[in-house]
Amino acid sequence: MVEQLRLHILVVGGSGGIGFAVVKHLLSELSRFDFLDVHVDATYHSQQPELENRRLSWHKVDATDEADIKRLSCEFDQLDWLINCVGMLHTLGLGPEKNLSSIDPEFFLKNISVNTLPSLLLAKHFTPILRTSDNPKFAVVSAKVGSISDNRLGGWYSYRSSKAALNMFIKTMSIEWQRTIKKGTVLALHPGTTDTALSKPFQTNVPEGKLFESSYVAHQLVDIIRTATPDKSGHFYAYDGEQLNW
Repeated sequence: MVEQLRLHILVVGGSGGIGFAVVKHLLSELSRFDFLDVHVDATYHSQQPELENRRLSWHKVDATDEADIKRLSCEFDQLDWLINCVGMLHTLGLGPEKNLSSIDPEFFLKNISVNTLPSLLLAKHFTPILRTSDNPKFAVVSAKVGSISDNRLGGWYSYRSSKAALNMFIKTMSIEWQRTIKKGTVLALHPGTTDTALSKPFQTNVPEGKLFESSYVAHQLVDIIRTATPDKSGHFYAYDGEQLNW
């Protein structure tokens, strides 16, 4: 009889469109491997999702607040994967800028606060815990529009900048992990255009066949994380496994 391998995963932003799909996928799919015992911890910002499972624990967390992140980290003695799905593209009043005259300082800082800062705080407080794993993985949901070399259309200043900053952080973090956690893997992931509230105002311009269900995206992203090895650390991957340029 094969000894069960326990896998402990934290999904930050588990109440969002992609995050919630990732939580459900982890519970329903990974646990089908008879050698794998999966426990998932997930965070929500304001309202806890109506999903209960004996292998799931919910935590109320503001991922932009270091005190909250530190408190959360103190609840863990061991962790194998951390997946950050927190992100924003628009607010009730403001969306991606079409031109320079549309730039709003508060909206720009809000993008940085939500799209970039949480990963820095999570890495700071959870790296010592992830180090205890035999195969630690730190993955964040980024966006292809954060690729500087791929930017051909312009616009979307705040969102692009926040995701480009996130990508730079992931690349830089991976270099430190290569020295200090040689068995670790750090990834930035592009989910494609997913049918969630985040993309809803912009779906009319999505090419046919390129608007994905969140369940499909969750399957693709988790599979990339599951199969990634330390030699893939510090890279940027699309949902279909394509390596993207920074």
